[in-house]
This record gives sequence, C-alpha cells and structure tokens, in this order.
Amino acid sequence: GYALQHLADQSRFRYTRLYAGEAATDILVLGNSRGLAFYQPYIEQITGKSTFNLSYNGLPMDAAAALVSDYLERYPAPKTLVIDITMCDRENDALLAGFLTYAQHSDRLNSLIRQKTPQVWWGGQVSRLFCFNHEIFQRALYYRTKSDTDWLLDRVIAPEVAVKAPENSYQLDLNPYLIQQLQAVAQKAREHSVQVELVIGPYFPGFQVNNMDSLKLAVEQATGLTVRNYQSSIGNPAFFGDFMHPNRSGSQAFIDMMRRDGVFD
Repeated sequence: GYALQHLADQSRFRYTRLYAGEAATDILVLGNSRGLAFYQPYIEQITGKSTFNLSYNGLPMDAAAALVSDYLERYPAPKTLVIDITMCDRENDALLAGFLTYAQHSDRLNSLIRQKTPQVWWGGQVSRLFCFNHEIFQRALYYRTKSDTDWLLDRVIAPEVAVKAPENSYQLDLNPYLIQQLQAVAQKAREHSVQVELVIGPYFPGFQVNNMDSLKLAVEQATGLTVRNYQSSIGNPAFFGDFMHPNRSGSQAFIDMMRRDGVFD
C-alpha cells in the first residue's frame, strides 16, 4: 500500500497535481466525461491563459464539490470556473471508491466516502491495498510520466451508428441534492471573486436528451446564473466521437463558441 501510494503521489495525473500544489490556474473547468471536451491545449492556445481540468468520467457533483472546495482552499482563486451542468444528472457512489487513493489528502473526500459508502470506507481502513483497487488509481499510473491535458475522446462516430441518432435518447435525471451541491460550489466560487460560467456542452445532432430544459431551469433558479446551452450548437456529425461526446475538432468548435460568447473573459 505504501508503494502504490508513492506511485500515485508521483503521477502527473490531475488529482495528484491538485493535492501536490501544482494546479494553480487562470481557468478551472469541471464536468463529467463531457467536461473532457474543455480541451485544455486549445483553450490555452486561443486565450493565453492557463487551465486546469477537474473532470472525470461519471464524476457526480457532490464529489466535484469536494474537489473544487479543496482547490479554493489551497490555491489563489482562478479567474474563471466553467462547469458543465450535466454532472448534476445522477449520483455515482461507485466512483467514490476510486477517490480513496486521494482521501488521505482531503478531509472532504474522506468524509464524503465515509458518509455515502461506509463499507467502501471501512474497506480502506482494514486494507490499504483496497484503496488502489479502482480505475482512478490505474489512470494515475497511466499518466505517471505524461500530461493528461489532452485526455479526450478523439475519433469520428461511425456512419452506421450516426444514422441511428434519432432512434436513440438519454434520460437526464433531476437530482435536487446534486443541484444543491452545484449551487454551493457556485456560491463559494463567487465569494472568492471567481467568474462562474455554467454551460451545456454539445450533443450529436438529432440525439434526444430528455429533461434538459427542466435541468437548465432548475440550475438557473438554484444558482441565479444563466446557463449557456450549446446542446444543439454543432451540426457536423464528423465533430463527434459518439452521441454524447465531441471529438477534438468538435471540442475546438465548442471552445470557439464559448470564447465568442465571453465565457473565458
């Protein structure tokens, strides 16, 4: 367990850098897997500002709230915080187990894991090796000697899949608990004089996402902020890796639109 923790703590993975004092930035971005569309090299190229991405596949807003709070406690406030609100979709307690790797660096993560998944938390107390039995630790190993700033789905959706977009749909859940977590993050960030930008990233043209308008309204009412909706902003199928994720070209088009709208100013 000591050896594996040492490997994780020497990684260049985002959460290692967060807790190692290496994450100071101008633009902090946050989301689930769709937050990876905040393609850092391109944002930095067109803005001249530094970026840091706290996103992770399936990351729920309660875990994100702990990460952002830890960031604001450890670093000078970023100029801008950009959040894709679709991370308020649903809880993901299974993912919390992976953050046991970093729980010794964060009282907030430790408390959240203990509160929501007590069996997982106690497993980490009984066996230190249990804290590394998860994909988050494997991701830290993968990025042990290389940057994760270009972590992005970069393929073009297959034509035979693309034509089935109108036949497919995704049901967003309205989770009041996660919306409250987002509201708390936005409030804390504004108390630190951070410009908070809430967005909905692009989905594949013709792909139906149910409940999006309701989620947008609920978030706007909770936070008092306007949500910028880019859900249908990209019509080129070649700009997507699947129905829910833009590829690199799509991400660059998305970022260009956000810059045009003043998100990074």
